[in-house]
Amino acid sequence: MAKGKNVLHFEMKKAAPDDEELLSHMLGTTGNLRAPTLRQGQALFVGFPPGGFDALR
Repeated sequence: MAKGKNVLHFEMKKAAPDDEELLSHMLGTTGNLRAPTLRQGQALFVGFPPGGFDALR
């Protein structure tokens, strides 16, 4: 997840955070899902990464 210039990476199989922590990073100030949101395979990208989406390929 990208939040500002920070990128957060959650390992869901090894040490999954609780739902409350995930939602705090995924929802914007209005309570809606942060934009943009991209699903690529089993990965979910939320927010705009500093390098753009080209870095995700």
